Amino acid sequence: MTYCVGLLLNEGMVLLSDTRTNAGLDNIATYTKMFSFEEPGERVVTILTAGSLSVTQTTMARLREAIDAPEASAESSIMLAPTMLKVAEILGNTLAGVRADIDGKMNAAKSSATASMIVAGQRAGGAMRLFLIYPEGNFIEATEDTPFLQIGEHKYGKPILDRVVKPSTSLSDAQKAVLLSMDSTLRSNLSVGMPLDLAVIARDACRVTMRRRIEAGDADFAAMSEAWSKALRDGFSRITL
Repeated sequence: MTYCVGLLLNEGMVLLSDTRTNAGLDNIATYTKMFSFEEPGERVVTILTAGSLSVTQTTMARLREAIDAPEASAESSIMLAPTMLKVAEILGNTLAGVRADIDGKMNAAKSSATASMIVAGQRAGGAMRLFLIYPEGNFIEATEDTPFLQIGEHKYGKPILDRVVKPSTSLSDAQKAVLLSMDSTLRSNLSVGMPLDLAVIARDACRVTMRRRIEAGDADFAAMSEAWSKALRDGFSRITL
């Protein structure tokens, strides 16, 4: 399983993913689920992935092939697309095509593979945009009313985001919010696991302005987790009915 989350704020975008994949309790591995493509100052595109590893890896491979192809165009390459909307369309079409191909091969086994993705980015002169791409290739966009998107095992980490995240939330507070959201998920679902990948894209920078890998046993993350647990216990004890 997976948990990935993206926030679209006035100051920029904050993205977080876990790295655990598993095919049963005895087959757990670590794979990155965050991929960034940059031409600093011109555009930045960051993609988070959840679902079947065969689908997500093939989709990312096809996106890279399209970028590097001699005949790359604004219709095929996310690094030449004129808008972030077009980037989302390219990603959606690629994901849907890969899923259909793999499903065709798996039909004999009466099984299927699926995946979803979050894509965040900005090109010079354009607005920051954040999309959730569904397995079928269609997508929705983060808005001022709903400034965050999640994929994977999202239910445990959603309550804190609902309560504290607004477009006006600062990038520093947003990092705290997504990490606490992930901490809640880690505590409630063993299929989501560390290390974690955290990225920040400041508004109009057109590049990833901060990137951090948080390993298991990270002292800062552990201290934040314990402080949050204590705050919840203290708050709970003060509530009267």
